[in-house]
Amino acid sequence: MARYIGPKSKIARKFGEPIFGADKVLSKKSYPPGQHGNSRRRKQSEYALQLREKQMAKYTYGVLERQFRNLFEKAQRSSGITGEVLLQLLESRLDNVVFRLGIAPTRAAARQLVSHRHIVVDGEVVNIPSYTLKPGQIIGVRERDKSMEVIADSLAGYNHSKYPWLEWDGRTYSGKLLNVPTREEIPEPIKEQLIVELYSK
Repeated sequence: MARYIGPKSKIARKFGEPIFGADKVLSKKSYPPGQHGNSRRRKQSEYALQLREKQMAKYTYGVLERQFRNLFEKAQRSSGITGEVLLQLLESRLDNVVFRLGIAPTRAAARQLVSHRHIVVDGEVVNIPSYTLKPGQIIGVRERDKSMEVIADSLAGYNHSKYPWLEWDGRTYSGKLLNVPTREEIPEPIKEQLIVELYSK
C-alpha cells in the first residue's frame, strides 16, 4: 500500500495547518520551513496557489498523486459540482471514516487499522483503506480487537456528535454512514475550486 512516509512537521509548517494531527512544532514555528521561511515572501502565482491546494488535500487525506487524479476524474464524471464531489469521495474513504468515528487518532493510524484487518464493514473484514463507503453501511471494530489499547485510548472522551453524517454506537463499537456530507459539513479548509482549475488546464 503506497503512502507518504516523509517528514510530517515540515509539511504541516509549509501549509500552516496540523494536517497530520496535533503538532507542537506549529505553535513554536508558525512560519514555513527553510532558510527563508521567516522572511516576507513575494506574491505567489495563480498556479502556485492551485498546486498548494492540491498538495494540501493530498497530504490531509493521505492520498498519493495517481489515486488523487483517479478520484478527480471520477468526480468529473459524476453529476454535481466537481470540487465538492471530490471532497465527498475523499470523505467516504474507509480510512477517513474510521478516523472521523474516533476509532483511530489520525488518518495514518486508521489506515493501519484497516490494513491490519481490525475493521469490518457490514460484518465483513475490509482491509482496503481506499474502499468507498455508501450511505447506510456499518463500520465497526472486529470483535476480537475491541479491547485494543490504541482503539480504547482514541475513543476515550471523543465527541461523536462532531460529524452529523455519522452515527456512533458505543455498545457495539460501530458507526453508520448516514449520508454523504455536504461541503458545509466538511471541516477541512481546502479551496477545492483551485484544484478543479489546476486539473482543467
